Amino acid sequence: MPKSEASLSQILGSHVARLDLRACQRRRALAYAALPLKHMPHSVTLITTIAVSFGLALLMGLIANRLKLPVLVGYLTAGVILGSNTPGFVADIELSGQLAEIGVILLMFGVGLHFSLNDLLAVRRIALPGAIVQIVVATIFGAIVAHAWGWNTGAAIVFGVALSTASTVVLLRALEQRGLLKSVNGSIAVGWLVVEDLAMVLVLVLMPPLSGLLGEPTEGAAAGVSGSELFLTLLLTFGKVAIFVALMLIVGKRVFPWLLWHVASTNSTELFILSVIAVAIGIAYGSAMLFGVSFALGAFFAGMVMRESELSHRAAQESLPLRDAFSVLFFVSVGMLFDPHVLIDQPLRVIATLAIIIIGKSLAAFFLVLVFRYPLNTALTVSASLAQIGEFSFILAALGVSLGLLSVEAQSLIVAGAFISITLNPLVFRVIEPAQAWIRSRSSLARILERSDDPLAELPTTVASSYVTNHVVLVGYGRVGRRIGEALAEQGLPFVVAEQNRDMVEALRKRGTHAVAGDAAEPAVLIQAHVARAAMLVIAVPDTLRARRMIEIARMLNPPIEVIVRTHNEEEAALLRKESDATVLLGEHELALSMTRLVMEKINPPQTEKRREAV
Repeated sequence: MPKSEASLSQILGSHVARLDLRACQRRRALAYAALPLKHMPHSVTLITTIAVSFGLALLMGLIANRLKLPVLVGYLTAGVILGSNTPGFVADIELSGQLAEIGVILLMFGVGLHFSLNDLLAVRRIALPGAIVQIVVATIFGAIVAHAWGWNTGAAIVFGVALSTASTVVLLRALEQRGLLKSVNGSIAVGWLVVEDLAMVLVLVLMPPLSGLLGEPTEGAAAGVSGSELFLTLLLTFGKVAIFVALMLIVGKRVFPWLLWHVASTNSTELFILSVIAVAIGIAYGSAMLFGVSFALGAFFAGMVMRESELSHRAAQESLPLRDAFSVLFFVSVGMLFDPHVLIDQPLRVIATLAIIIIGKSLAAFFLVLVFRYPLNTALTVSASLAQIGEFSFILAALGVSLGLLSVEAQSLIVAGAFISITLNPLVFRVIEPAQAWIRSRSSLARILERSDDPLAELPTTVASSYVTNHVVLVGYGRVGRRIGEALAEQGLPFVVAEQNRDMVEALRKRGTHAVAGDAAEPAVLIQAHVARAAMLVIAVPDTLRARRMIEIARMLNPPIEVIVRTHNEEEAALLRKESDATVLLGEHELALSMTRLVMEKINPPQTEKRREAV
């Protein structure tokens, strides 16, 4: 056989052999795909849990939306169906909890990307004492009710503490959906929750050594603890948290923005997303393993230091789909823990638990905010934000059961309280406006607490009348309002700031800027800013509902006043233009105009010069 023919036959033979091999591989793949799950050569528990959880959550969410209910109700119901307390398919609860934890991490990381350390320090005077006092009051309420049921002191205290802390995920979703996350009210609520998380970290550390004093410990638990051991435990806990915070603010503030910029310079979207997720989950895990800080708190600080990067906005956008998807699993996992039988077996105790969560601790937060002389709207928003419990409550309950401090019945009540309070939380937010109107019309005490003898609620008498005539009333002194105020000051134009953050008002007055503290959606605040004699009202807060109220009050007191307002989307902008005849500035639109103007300034002069030379 000639060499060429031999080569041809070899080629054909090898080609046929490859075809046979591929056919064999396809047959094996088809046979493998046809195998029942139980005959798979590896575990598919993770895939099954994700597929069933997402699928059922989607279905129940659509049904809830069709029934005009919050989609969270659908997600929670999906969890009940997949849980071990209802018939049918039972998902892996432990695995679902871990997947939900990823959602919590990504959510808190995203929040950290929008909050700087200065934002938290700005609300420290109310968030720190407020959260601590609210935890103590809620714990006392829970302990008193538990004692009335015949529980011992240890069980009563753990039960009360578990009811005192709100869910991070629920709070942030509620604030985001209402556009309140970047508002003063949102900053106070988030700062409040950060303090709660830090307090719960300390409680989790102290429960094991104190279990012997609080109740009858299980085998292997600490039987008692000396004063020196307790002091060392506290010192070690505070030391770990302090080291973690210092590392994040000193080292992380420089390293992580540099890392993000370095990865972005590769022009690889995949690597950029990977770096964001790796930093969020890696820091959250490391903080929990090395410093005893919760996953949520670790991720929050990771986001805060990453915010120093100019690419933080892109990082937030890239992580948004994963964050939203995994946060759904959090609500599904809560539903899995819920036992519907507790509603039948212990209905009165469930009602009492809910009363503590929704009424007791919310009223405590409400009066605390008013005592700090913040507006009624702020008090109601913070109260609604805290009218639920979540992830830390589950962790505390589980630890209490393992230490022999809590019974399984108590754990079921806590889970039932979480399930129902999370379901009702959107409804609680909806009653803020009606409740505000009702309280103001009927409660002289609330009005007294809100504005009684408050020196920051009115301009000093030393302000010249000429300064508050034909001036600008600037509502909000955040990132946008501050730039507007600085520009007005540079031009020597008179203006008065109306700002909800009392600490900010104090700082402005120290710098010689005229400002009043309060919610500008209330007539008294705008009156104190002398809007009746103002030439212009500039609303620099991204809250359309409150902006409409401000415009209504301003036009009532000063019909010819010019109004400029900012907004975030086309629908809100169209609504404001239609209702108020105001100048409405849409963020993306104004950015596009500025970029276009710069392009024209760079390109047009050379082209104009060329035309002149041609003529």
